[in-house]
Amino acid sequence: MHRRAFLSTATAAAVISNAKPADGSDRPVRNQPLRASYWGSQYYDDKEREQLMDVVNNQSPFRWYGKVQPLKVVTFEKEFAQRMGTRYALAVTSGTAALQCAVNALEIGFGDEVILPAWTWHSCYTAILLAGGLPVFAEIDESFNIDPADIEHRITPQTKAIMAVHLQGNPADLDRILPIARKHNLRVIEDCAQSVGASYKGRPVGSIGDIGIYSLQLNKTITAGEGGAVVTNDPVLFERASRFHDLGALRPVHKQIVGEERLSTFAGCNFRMSEFTGGVLLAQIRKVDRIIEDVRSNARRVYEGVSDLPGIRLRRLPDPAGELGTGVYMDFQNKERRDRFIALMKAENVPASPPSGSAILPVQAYIENKVTIHPAWPTFHSERGKAIRYGAASCPRTIEIHDRFGGVLMDPKFTKRDTDDIVAAIRKVYPKVAA
Repeated sequence: MHRRAFLSTATAAAVISNAKPADGSDRPVRNQPLRASYWGSQYYDDKEREQLMDVVNNQSPFRWYGKVQPLKVVTFEKEFAQRMGTRYALAVTSGTAALQCAVNALEIGFGDEVILPAWTWHSCYTAILLAGGLPVFAEIDESFNIDPADIEHRITPQTKAIMAVHLQGNPADLDRILPIARKHNLRVIEDCAQSVGASYKGRPVGSIGDIGIYSLQLNKTITAGEGGAVVTNDPVLFERASRFHDLGALRPVHKQIVGEERLSTFAGCNFRMSEFTGGVLLAQIRKVDRIIEDVRSNARRVYEGVSDLPGIRLRRLPDPAGELGTGVYMDFQNKERRDRFIALMKAENVPASPPSGSAILPVQAYIENKVTIHPAWPTFHSERGKAIRYGAASCPRTIEIHDRFGGVLMDPKFTKRDTDDIVAAIRKVYPKVAA
């Protein structure tokens, strides 16, 4: 399941497989289904092509050396750091690789606990697990992000970090999360995989905690198909992340950036970004503000068009100005009403979906049963690892929130007619469901 898996879902629509338009007529709002697409790749043009051809013509696709000096990835890192408001940026092969770099940069290892939301992507869990740490799930709230009120009672002497995941373009409530972290001397990892370019109280997400990560995969704000980035303002964290992503070495380019080597060589992975990927992302980062403005404008029209519906309850936005506008979601109080809304919206040719792009992790069979690469994996053989329990009983509120929210995904290339149709469909359907 990919992160925009519900773009044209029929999952909930099956509840009412033969649903007609909400007014009982045979005339839907649209004649053809509205389809959201992949944001960044819709903006591909000669800029990406030129970057790729530079690499082909230079015959230097490896980021560190070649026939001529490679500059795509290092230039992307510089411009990405500048855009995200941080001193350092490290380009890697994926958002998952970025998470592994961040976790290891913070020296999270065997016995260390990391608190993360119960509704997020698999990579958040696996990055902690593969480092030997113990994932501890907290509930989400109506923002779909980790509930700050459910963090503190989960902290133990072994807790080392909180993973604040900014899900579906909506920044987490950092004003409440950061004081908890400071009080208990914990590190904060910002997972901005689904919120590249979002901001919180005027600052780019990823620049506020100790270390931030981004995914640049196809479903993200900007993309090269795959790719990721790590950002931080801490030279030691940057050096450790850089070494981890490149077999423990610190290359001259990054040594120059941090000014001096502070660490010795250690065992690492190979998550180096190629010049082809770096070239495409260099073209994309120069378009990111246009992409964000386009999708925010579309979301804004929809928010404004439905805000006066009697009794409507929208997804909570800790910082409405900083949200990307990935989707407009409403609270239907229960799953039955939510599923009816989705079915009736489909009949109007304006597909709707539950919150998407992530999974309720504690109920995944491999997590609930603590299945790992090796049966003797140390994480779950400690006393604490054996004691912790996953499954539905560990996240009832997350399941309940996920089941009662539904909405429509936005697209930066939607026309005004498209957003007018979304508004018309919601205004037509919502009263029939909410009554």
